[in-house]
Amino acid sequence: MEKPLINRVANSSLEVINLENYFPDTPIAHFDIKDYLFRELLLREKDFRAALKEHDWTQYEAKTLLVFCSSDAIIPVWAYMLIVTYASPYAKEVFQGMEEAYYQSAFARRLAEEDWSKYNNKPVIIKGCGDKPVPPAAYMELTKILQPIAKSIMYGEPCSTVPVYKKPK
Repeated sequence: MEKPLINRVANSSLEVINLENYFPDTPIAHFDIKDYLFRELLLREKDFRAALKEHDWTQYEAKTLLVFCSSDAIIPVWAYMLIVTYASPYAKEVFQGMEEAYYQSAFARRLAEEDWSKYNNKPVIIKGCGDKPVPPAAYMELTKILQPIAKSIMYGEPCSTVPVYKKPK
């Protein structure tokens, strides 16, 4: 007589956190200041202001706008501030930097907003491998948050985990 298969993972007290659930869902648009510089190196205030005034800002409606300069030009801080004044009425968010920095910041903010007390003294698995590019910084941030709370922290899938932290007894 065969014994029925028992899913011990499903019956355990393990809590699984999937960081993909915290991935920003707003579409991303890019604004490269380089395209508005004289010879891609020099910001001329009068020309820059005129170009921003003529720019179609509606294309950033409900998007996250990443503002950066891909050339080695020195961009004055006020230029970023000026871009925000034009983009803010349309963009959901305006961020200075490239995608990797944006994702790190977005995850840090989302993770800080969450109430993690439900994981108090529980074994936690932070799910690995997924379809979205969750930055390593997000895994680090979540580990820092959970370390004083969780009984243990593991990385991977419930069937195959890597131990990361165990609370001292």
